[in-house]
Amino acid sequence: LAMHRTSLLVLACAAPATAFLAQPAAFGSQLRAPATHAARSPMVGPTMLLGDRQRMMPMLPAAKEAPMTAPARMASTSSDGAKKGGIDYQLIAYFALWYLGNYYYNITNKLALKAAGGAAGFPLTIATLQLGVGCIYALFLWAAPDARRFPKVTLADITKILPVAFCAMMAHSASVFALSAGAVSFGQIVKAAEPAFAAVIGVSLYNKSVSKGKWLCLIPVIGGVVLASVKELDFAWSALFTASLANFFAAFKANENAKLMETPGISDRLENVGNQFALTTILAFLMSIPLALIREGSKIADFGPLYASTPALSFNMIASGLWFYGYNELATMTIKKTSAVTQSVANTAKRVIVIVGVAIVLKESLDPLKLLGCAIGIGGVFLYSIVDMVFPPKKEEPKLEDKPAS
Repeated sequence: LAMHRTSLLVLACAAPATAFLAQPAAFGSQLRAPATHAARSPMVGPTMLLGDRQRMMPMLPAAKEAPMTAPARMASTSSDGAKKGGIDYQLIAYFALWYLGNYYYNITNKLALKAAGGAAGFPLTIATLQLGVGCIYALFLWAAPDARRFPKVTLADITKILPVAFCAMMAHSASVFALSAGAVSFGQIVKAAEPAFAAVIGVSLYNKSVSKGKWLCLIPVIGGVVLASVKELDFAWSALFTASLANFFAAFKANENAKLMETPGISDRLENVGNQFALTTILAFLMSIPLALIREGSKIADFGPLYASTPALSFNMIASGLWFYGYNELATMTIKKTSAVTQSVANTAKRVIVIVGVAIVLKESLDPLKLLGCAIGIGGVFLYSIVDMVFPPKKEEPKLEDKPAS
């Protein structure tokens, strides 16, 4: 427990240091800078303190600066202060904090679930309150001076965010329940099979195409999950089912999010990825309350006394909520700064670190057959991510009758 508190303190102390990083990158490929800031000099910000640029300070009054949060500053693509000697130290810091956040989320989440009685306790209540902790953090950023500006979204925009928020809520709730019913390592192995769900849903419901190479890569993904399940000491059908359900809704979320960002002007109104994630989290929290009450409402009166009398529950629940919100926002910022291949390697490495590291800390089983299944499954996910870049699918030749007459 002391180790977790120390880690939280170190990360909290490190956050202000990110204020000296460069300005944020554009929010996806569609986000354009607001008109009021379009003519702003790229010299604005902390980079003005570097070298001879310090003389530019009087020409750019600080009063005209748009308020930035520490996470927003971390999303910059500028390399003035981040790259030295060809090494992007800023990006390295992103990866480190993303991995650290994901790692400690899984640990604190599992400890909170254990303290509350596991799957028979209050998994959906804890999942809901974790989202609630993220909501408080998001509202604080909007309310604090010089933090994050509230997005200028319309009621129609909120309505279009609802499907994304619902899928995010279901994916999170199902994932938390899966981790309460079985080992974290097993849940993560099953969640690594998300590309299989994404492929089927994308082809059948969103008119997307999947190459033959990707279909073939799903064989080791599914085979690895099956192999890891054979020797899983903490195997539970409920863990397998709910982890698969989390994959199902995560695949829907990705497709719905892509549809959302096609809405004309919504990127400008949201302004940045932090605002989008904040709105999604708030809506997901509100939607998760009825779900928690339906399943655990009959015993919800017992949760208050348990929370007040069990420090392992109260501390780890709040900590896991902060870790969950922070690492998800950092992951999005990191992905926007990297190529597709880098993302694939990063996600593969992250799962390996989380599965092995958490299993060691929580003393979960690491049977050789389980590790083999884990390696095969995650290796399949990596191949699925890069196969179309290594072996580009052939474009279909137009049929003779489809060719225009000359």
